[in-house]
Amino acid sequence: MIIKRMHEMGIRSEHAYLAAFTSIGLTVITWATSLKAEPSSQADLARADRWGIFIGEWAPTFFGLGLALSHYEQQDGTLTAANVHELREKQKAG
Repeated sequence: MIIKRMHEMGIRSEHAYLAAFTSIGLTVITWATSLKAEPSSQADLARADRWGIFIGEWAPTFFGLGLALSHYEQQDGTLTAANVHELREKQKAG
C-alpha cells in the first residue's frame, strides 16, 4: 500500500537508489566534518561515529524502498526492458 502510494506520487526506484548512494556519501562527509569540528578527544570521536552511523542507517532503508518500488514497477508494467530502452534513447536525444 505504501509502495503503491509512493509510485502514484511519482517516486520511482531510481529515486530511492539515488537517495541511498547520496546518504552513503553524506555519511562520510558528516563523519569527517564532525570529527574535524570537535576538539580531539575520545568523546568527540564517539560523537562523530554516532553521526556517521545515524546517517549511514538511511542507505539500507532507501535501498529496500528501491527494491520494493522496482518490484512494483515490474508488476505494474511501468518498468520493462522496452521502457528502459525508450528512456535511454530519450536521454541520448535530449
